[in-house]
Amino acid sequence: MDYFGLLCTFLLVALATIFISWGKRKRKSQGKHKLPPGTMGWPYIGETLQFYSEDPNAFFISRQKRYGEIFKTHILGCPCVMLAGPEAARFVLVSRAELFKPTYPKSKERMIGPWGLFFHDGGYHLRVRKLIQAHMTPETLRGLVADIERAVISTLEAAVGKDQLVIFHAMKKLSFDVGILAIFGGHLEERYRVELRKNYSILDKGYNSFPTLIPGTLYHKAMHARKRLRGILNEIMNARRQEGRPHNDLLGALMDSKIDEPLTDDQIADNIIGVLFAAQDTTASVMTWIFKFLHDNPKHLESLKAEQMAIFEANECGKQPLTWAQTRRMTTTHKFILESLRMASVISFAFREAVADVEYKGYLIPKGWKVMPLFRNIHQNAEFFQEPRSFDPWRFEVAPKPNTFLPFGNGVHSCPGNELAKLEMFSLIHHLVTRYRWEIVGSKEGEVEYSPFPVPKNGLPAKMWRVSNGSGKAGE
Repeated sequence: MDYFGLLCTFLLVALATIFISWGKRKRKSQGKHKLPPGTMGWPYIGETLQFYSEDPNAFFISRQKRYGEIFKTHILGCPCVMLAGPEAARFVLVSRAELFKPTYPKSKERMIGPWGLFFHDGGYHLRVRKLIQAHMTPETLRGLVADIERAVISTLEAAVGKDQLVIFHAMKKLSFDVGILAIFGGHLEERYRVELRKNYSILDKGYNSFPTLIPGTLYHKAMHARKRLRGILNEIMNARRQEGRPHNDLLGALMDSKIDEPLTDDQIADNIIGVLFAAQDTTASVMTWIFKFLHDNPKHLESLKAEQMAIFEANECGKQPLTWAQTRRMTTTHKFILESLRMASVISFAFREAVADVEYKGYLIPKGWKVMPLFRNIHQNAEFFQEPRSFDPWRFEVAPKPNTFLPFGNGVHSCPGNELAKLEMFSLIHHLVTRYRWEIVGSKEGEVEYSPFPVPKNGLPAKMWRVSNGSGKAGE
C-alpha cells in the first residue's frame, strides 16, 4: 500500500474541508450586515504569530490605523472584533452588556477556579460582587490605613541597600501583603501566610505558560500549587468554624453570607484566589510604573514631595501614622496616580464574547466571536488626551470625557477593589518621596515586558537609599 499517497490524499481532503467550512462560516456570518474590516489571517492560525512576535499594543495600534476603530482579527484560536472607541466600550460593557459575557481561556479558569467572580454573569456574579464591594467601602478601608502603611514601610525598608533590587518583585510582595490584609484582616497565622505566598508564587509563574500537564512544566506545577492553595484555605475555613466567632474581613463575609443561599467552600476558595490575583499583579505593575514616572519626571516629583512633606511634618516627621483624612487631601498625588494609570494602562483591554449576533454601527459581530474593547488605545488617543505620550498629571484638573478613562474597566465587571489599590498607592508615594531616594539601573526608555501585565523591562532594577528626616532629593 502507498502510505505516502494515502497520507497526501488525507491531508488534501482535510485542508479542503477546513477551507470550505471556513468559507461557509464567513458567508453565513456576513448575512445582512458586513463584518468589520480587517484580516483573519490563515484559517485557524489567524494572526496569532504576528500577535506574539510584536508588542501586543503595537499590534492593536497598527491595525487601528489601517482599519479604523472597529476591526476584526483572529488570535489564540478565536475570531475577534476589536473596538478602540469610547462609545463602543460603553456599548459592550454598560449599555448592552447583556449581549456580551465575560470569557477567558479555559486554562486560566482552571488555574484561578471556575467559581471566580470574573468568570460569571447574572445572579451569582451580583451576589459575590456585592459581598466583595461591601468590604471595599470607605468605612472598611479607613480601618486598613495603618496596616497598609506598616506593609509599605516594611517593604521599602527591606529594599534599602540591596544590590539586586527589582522594583516589580518588591511591589508584588507589597500588594500580596495588602491583599492578605483585605481578605483575612489581621487574623492570619504566619505559617498560613508563608504557605499562601509560596504556593501563589508558583501559580503566578504558570499563569501565562503553555497549558500542558506534562510533569515539570510551569503549568503543571501551577495546577499542583493551586490544589495546595485550596487545601490551605480549607484549613483556615475549618479553623474559623471551630472558633465559632465572627470575623470582620472578606473571608468572614463570604463564609457568613446568607444571601439566597450560603456559598460553598469551593466558591469561597475560588474567589479568594481570584481576589489575590486581582490584588497582586495589576496593582504591583502600576506601582512599578509609579517608581519610573517619579524618577523620569523630576518636576512632578518635586510637586508631590511638597504636598507629602507637609503631611510628613504634620505627623511629627513620620512619628504619627497616616490617617484616612490625610489621604483624601492628597490632591496633587491623586492626579499623579490617575496619570500613571492612564500611561501604564495595565488593563489594556477587556475580553468578552457575543452571546447573540450583534449589530453595531452597521457591522455584524457574530455570536460566539470574542469582543475586545481596547482601553490602551482609548487612553493614547489624542482626540481625548492632548499629547497622549506626554506624562502630564495636570490634565486631570479637568475630568476626562465620559468613557475615555477606563483604568479599572467599566460596568458591572469593573474592578471592585479600585479604592483599595489607590489607598495602597497613596501610602507608597507618601513614604517613598519623604523617606527615600532611588536610582534606576540599566533600564532603557520605552522597554516593556509582560508579566502578565506590562511593566518596565526586567521589572525595573534599582538601588534605594534612606533619607534622614525627609531631607535630600528623592528619586535622583
